[in-house]
Amino acid sequence: MLSGKTTLIAHIGYPTESFKAPLIYNPWFEKRGIDAMVVPMGVRAEDYPVSLQQIFRFSNVLGALITMPHKVTTMSLADETSITARIAGAANALLKREDGTLLADQFDGAGYARGVARKGFKTKGSKILIVGTGGVGSPIAASLAADGAASISLSDLNTAAAEGLASRLKQYYPDMEVRVTSNDPAGYDMVVNATPLGMKEGDPLPFDPQRLSPTTFVGEVVMKVEITPMLKAAIARGCKYQVGTDMLFEMIPAYLEFFGFGSSTPEELRSVAKIAY
Repeated sequence: MLSGKTTLIAHIGYPTESFKAPLIYNPWFEKRGIDAMVVPMGVRAEDYPVSLQQIFRFSNVLGALITMPHKVTTMSLADETSITARIAGAANALLKREDGTLLADQFDGAGYARGVARKGFKTKGSKILIVGTGGVGSPIAASLAADGAASISLSDLNTAAAEGLASRLKQYYPDMEVRVTSNDPAGYDMVVNATPLGMKEGDPLPFDPQRLSPTTFVGEVVMKVEITPMLKAAIARGCKYQVGTDMLFEMIPAYLEFFGFGSSTPEELRSVAKIAY
């Protein structure tokens, strides 16, 4: 039974957003016997700074999951931000610490990095190409850099975005090779599609799969279709791969640890989730 002592995690997004996180987290809390709940809260962008202050005045609010369009704004509202969030330029989690201050972090990249590690890919010392340097590609780059990548190459039609991310990576990881380049996937240990290409039928491929080596690991962020046309082509080349939804279910254990709830596995989360992925 819920009470004033029930620990609440606010899931803050735009009012028209479809809030799916409670359908994954809350069944897990129930299974584990944890008196906690993720509560969806629709907040307009213009109301977000004031609303966030009010939300964190509640004594049983421990933190928040932040979705668009509030991720960038969150950076200026937190008392402290992680290196990953600073590189990404956005945060998707807030933790209220014992002294009342707010710590902002970013877990999109952690979900991706944890997933490939569980599949046996060794990020440390690897050469990586990330195609797409926006809201998903930036945190992925930050997390792979933290895991010890030898080099990260960035490709984006928006050259300024790619150069900005490259600059931030170099600031925090000066010993890692970082460059802005084309989307040619030849010669890399891992290639990541961090663009939305593949969400719609008829989308062009983010890179030429015929240029992939069979030893290249290929990562996808698109979740609408499990095996996107890009992944089909990579599989045909003999590549190992990660589907987009793996990133989501690998991300949630990182969130749980951040909020102090212990950890879980993607398999356990999938088994109790009230939503199909």
